[in-house]
Amino acid sequence: MELAYIPSPSHGVLYLGPIPLRGYAFCIIIGVFVAVWFGNKRWIARGGQSGTVADIAVWAVPFGLVGGRLYHVITDYELYFSEGRDWVDAFKVWEGGLGIWGAIALGGLGAWIGARRRGIPMPAYADAVAPGIAFAQAIGRWGNWFNQELYGRETHVPWALHITSSEGGRVPGYYHPTFLYESLWCVGVGLLVIWADRRFRLGHGRAFALYVAAYCVGRGWIEYMRVDDAHHILGLRLNDWTALGVFLLAVLYLVVSAKKRPGREAVVEPAAVASGGSADGVSDGPAEAATAGAEGEGRTEDKAEGSEETAEDSTESPKDEAHSAKKG
Repeated sequence: MELAYIPSPSHGVLYLGPIPLRGYAFCIIIGVFVAVWFGNKRWIARGGQSGTVADIAVWAVPFGLVGGRLYHVITDYELYFSEGRDWVDAFKVWEGGLGIWGAIALGGLGAWIGARRRGIPMPAYADAVAPGIAFAQAIGRWGNWFNQELYGRETHVPWALHITSSEGGRVPGYYHPTFLYESLWCVGVGLLVIWADRRFRLGHGRAFALYVAAYCVGRGWIEYMRVDDAHHILGLRLNDWTALGVFLLAVLYLVVSAKKRPGREAVVEPAAVASGGSADGVSDGPAEAATAGAEGEGRTEDKAEGSEETAEDSTESPKDEAHSAKKG
């Protein structure tokens, strides 16, 4: 008899009359909200306007959902297009199946379109939302708990996940809760990016690259523990190879970017500088500081010029002084 374990929910969906309320969908929605909310706070602190992150997310989120689903369907095509399967299930996103690699790739494309429309540098935007994305992933992973999916090897540790469903080839038992491991790892990644960004003033996309590299490290060992069906190459799961490749690219970007473009962007949103600050009145960003410094220098120069003119007006030549003395 097991003394302790993580129970699985008896149902992954509740019904409000005829309306289904799915736990997986709620986790994704809450994660998106957290990413946008936290990204907005960081964007304002960098000198941007409130609401910009949400406006760009209108492009990024739909692209990300499509990309995540496409990656899953392509890499697990046999679940939808093999004999006895219904290809219509490929569109049932609420049943689970979003690949983070595709979500980040197409989501990044959507964000680039939104940023370009507002004249905003994409690397600065990516740096602002990076830790929020990690926290969103941490929340989204709990959707796998609702669906009783993506668990690890069988185990009897006190925090084992109790799988009770036998659908889709599942075998009821106690397994490593890899969804929980990844959720906790993503929280750690988000905190790491926040700390490193404050400590080293990361800019030009390096905070986002750090998030990608750190996530890949955790995804590698967590993916190795999973027992669900997956394609293997040279003994490793496909997602392990993907994590390795993306990790190397992220590290390469960190090194090259630090050499070519050190420091942080002075202006992240030109419209915020033009309006004299963000919509919330926050003006502690580097853009506002630079603008204030320029204005202060201008006032100093005007004051100096006025002082010189006053000195010239009040100074008489020796000839004028002699003429005044004779008249007196």
